[in-house]
Parts: sequence; structure tokens; C-alpha cells
Amino acid sequence: MSTQQQPPRSTGAFRTKTVEQSIRDTEEPEHALRKSLSAWDLTVFGVGVIIGTGIFVLTGIAAKENAGPATALSFVIAGIVCALAALCYAEFASTVPVAGSAYTFSYASIGELPAWIIGWDLVLEFALGTAVVAVGWSGYVRALLETNLGVRMPTELSGPDAGGHFDLLAFLLILALTAVLVIGMKLSARITAIVVAIKVAVVLLVIVAGAFFIKAENYTPFIPPAQPEEGGSGLMAPLVQLLFGYEPTNFGVMGIFTAASIVFFAFIGFDVVATAAEETRNPQRDMPRGILGSLLICTLLYVAVTLVVTGMQRYTEMSATAPLADAFKAVGRPFFAGAISLGAAVGLITVCMILLLGQTRVFFAMSRDGLLPRFFSITHPTFRTPHRATIVLGVVIAVIAGFTSLQALAALVNIGTLFAFVIVALGVIVLRNTRPDLHRAFRTPWVPVLPGLSIAASLWLMLNLPAETWLRFAVWMALGVVVYYLYGRSHSRLGRLGRGADF
Repeated sequence: MSTQQQPPRSTGAFRTKTVEQSIRDTEEPEHALRKSLSAWDLTVFGVGVIIGTGIFVLTGIAAKENAGPATALSFVIAGIVCALAALCYAEFASTVPVAGSAYTFSYASIGELPAWIIGWDLVLEFALGTAVVAVGWSGYVRALLETNLGVRMPTELSGPDAGGHFDLLAFLLILALTAVLVIGMKLSARITAIVVAIKVAVVLLVIVAGAFFIKAENYTPFIPPAQPEEGGSGLMAPLVQLLFGYEPTNFGVMGIFTAASIVFFAFIGFDVVATAAEETRNPQRDMPRGILGSLLICTLLYVAVTLVVTGMQRYTEMSATAPLADAFKAVGRPFFAGAISLGAAVGLITVCMILLLGQTRVFFAMSRDGLLPRFFSITHPTFRTPHRATIVLGVVIAVIAGFTSLQALAALVNIGTLFAFVIVALGVIVLRNTRPDLHRAFRTPWVPVLPGLSIAASLWLMLNLPAETWLRFAVWMALGVVVYYLYGRSHSRLGRLGRGADF
């Protein structure tokens, strides 16, 4: 392979960056990341970020309001949608083992402007997700301190949800995780492995201990009769309803699909594994194993937990806030309820850290390409981590978390992830046609049919989101296009190469 830089195939906003060029950029000493992760590390990262608020909260909401015991099938459907996307991610991550995930994949296949848009989308998604998870963790810890130790945080430092002004615990958590990520990925992987072990142990406790309290009558009917959904109107209504007059239903067969669009939140995060491709020792082999392995493990755990919990307690009586813990309280086992709450609090630490990891890696990749200031893509001389981007983003997100209310949670995180799924699946189809010569250690089967199914399934779930979410998403994307044309387009390293300028 020639070491000469090749000009882009197009000089416009849809110019693409070749795979070879992306890989060469990872070899620049000042912008290189340390390769230290194995397939096991990646799988642990995936399980660590996927198993979080979803399994501890969404199970109760979906069962009580949408699908009853059939929520287990909703998790299967959502898992299939993610699996379709995961197969596409696996091909890209093994073919283009470069930091940035969907952003990098889009740059290599569709073009610079689409890559910028998806990178802009991911930065928002991961930032919001990190802040919100930190606030949720803070709430769990405050409750555990007060209930078990009699220690009560001052109201002023308990965050907006508790009537205060600043959430000190959420702020400190993100600063601590920022320090861990600066020190290095291997330390992050070790901490994640310990926390994930605790979290999985709690989930297995629910499955094994809860199985002794299952009552068969709680499964009848497994699919409750359909009921019209009492949804919102105007911008709060699902977009599919406004476009096609489709009326979503709760329960029944269609209720299973309605619940699938809700529990999809529980799977958000497996794509973060792809952001660590550049720091993986053997990405061609290990990335597909890490992505698909973590998704399979979590889907099986989700289905098992849902079947157990809906068997322990009648779905109409389930808690919408702490279904797993409250199910054990309902059968007179408060000890297990306390253990589950502790596990949830511990487990959210890894979710927060890995979302922050994904955010910094996307930001780093965009900076290295010149679409954001190159200052942020300089790596630490000892730790080989993007310390500047990590510190700046960590402090900003810590401040956001300190002043964020959980009620301010937007579905932007969900729509942003699904949008990334669509772009990655489209990118697989495009790159198969434009670069059939590339060596692909992992090949998505049945192209273009399977990526096409991934696009259709993701779009369907997106259509089930409120029109207000679409409006906010469109505004953020429009702002991103403006920033690209004001800064990114003129500072792009690929654009400078096309104009014959020096990097």
C-alpha cells in the first residue's frame, strides 16, 4: 500500500475519506491511542453500558402500561432490531478499526457532511446520556445513604429533583470517571469488569431467587387484550400517528411492538463498543465478538428477568420506578430488594463511564480530522489517551449533570441512536459497492437485504417517538449543519488535501 496521501474522491461536502487514510491517521505519534483491549474487555464494556437503568426501570413501565407479561417478547423484538444494526457495526468496526464509531464509518462511505452530522448527533447523545445517568446514580446513592446509614445530603446539594440547586454527587462522579479515563483504557476496563461482575450478579440474583416466587396465574393472559392508547395530541403524539393516522395500542399484539419502542432504551449503548476499535489489540477479530457477544448476553438476561418479575407480581400491580426491587418487597423479601437497589447504584457507574468514553472518542476523531479544533486530538505522552478532550468534556458534562433534572430527560438520546443505526446500515451498502476490494474480517450477511431491514426497523421505532422529539432533533441537526459550514468545512484536513494544502 502506498504511503502517499491520496486526494479525496470528491472535493465537496460529500467527499469521502478512504479507509487506508483513516488507518494511517491512527499512526501519527501525537494523535495515536494505546492498543490495550481484548475481546473480553470489549464484551465487558458492552454489558457494562447496556445493563443499566433499562433493566431496573423500563421492565415495569412496559409491563404495566403496554404489554403485560408479553414484555419479554418486546425485549426480543428490540434485541433483534439492535442485532441487525450490530451486524453492520461489526463489519465496519473490523474493517475500519478507527475511533469514532458511526462518524468514522460514515466518513469512509457516505461523505464528510453526513459524517459530521452523525458525529454532531453522537456528541449530543452521549453527553445527555452521561449527565442523566449520573443524576440517576446520585438519586440511588442518596436513597441508600438515608435508608441504611441515616445520612441525609443537604437539600441544596441534592439536585433539582430533590428541590435543591446543585447535584454534588453527580458532579463528583463524572469528575472521578474523567480522571479514570485520562489515566488509561486498561484501568477503565479493570474497573468496569469489577462493577459489571457485581451488576450481573444482582441480575442473576433476581433470576434465580425470583424463580422460587413465580405464580403461574400471573402469566394469564400472557398477551392482555388490546386497549386504545391514551396518548398525547399535537406534538406529543407519535409521529407515525400524525403522518398516517395510525393509532398505537396498549396490550394485544400491537402493544408488544409499542413496548418494544420503549424498551429499546434498555439496549442503547452497545454501539459505544465500536468507539474503542482503535484501542483494540486485534480489532478485526475482537470487535465483532465484543459487539455481538455483549448484545446477546444482555438480551438473554433481559428476557429472563422480565419473565421472572412478571411471574412474581401481577403486571397491573408492578412498580413503574423500581419494578425489580418492589417485586421482592411484594413477596416479603426486603433483603433482596435492598441488594437490587445497591446493585443498580453500582451498575450505573459503568454506564456513565462508558457513555463518557464514547463521547470523548467521537469528539477526538472529529478533532483529528480537523472538523473540530486539532488541539483536542493531542494524546497524553504517557497514557496515550485524548486527555484534553476528556478533561474539557468531563468538566462540561459534570456541570450539566449538577444542574440537570431527570424530568428534563429528552428522547433525543433514543432518536440519535436510531439515526446512527440508519446511517451505519446505509454505509455498509454503499461501501460494499464503492470498495468491494477491501478486506473484511467480518462480513454482514445478506447485503443489501439485512442492512435494509435494519434501516426499516430503526425508522419504524423512530416514527413511534413523539413529533416534539423529531422537532428538537431537527433543530439540533440544523445547528450542526451551520457549524460545519462556518468551521468544519474550511478546516477539514481532507478538504485541505483536496486543495493541495499542507495538513
